[in-house]
Amino acid sequence: MITSASEYQLCTDECVACAIECRICNTACLLEPDMNVLAHCIRLTDECAAICLLAMNSMTGNSKFAADVCKLCATICTACAVECEKHQHVEHCARCAAQCRKCAAACRSMHKTKK
Repeated sequence: MITSASEYQLCTDECVACAIECRICNTACLLEPDMNVLAHCIRLTDECAAICLLAMNSMTGNSKFAADVCKLCATICTACAVECEKHQHVEHCARCAAQCRKCAAACRSMHKTKK
């Protein structure tokens, strides 16, 4: 269980940053001329933003499930990064993929240290 803010600060920061990038990417994808090509990306960015905020809430709320939520967050962030990397020619997808990778790494680290 997480017991102090310093223990989870990096991970919560990455989760918040990832949720923001995912929302930006999601909105931008919806405005692309051929958004049908981006349908899976749109779905994943929405799911990723949601799990990132849940992970942040779990950590800052000192939830006994925070490590488990972080593990799931890392999985979803990685899936989102993989999908966004398919569309790296689109700037918002490239930025989202990079932030998802950073968040996944932070969440994996949190999961390993807080089991």
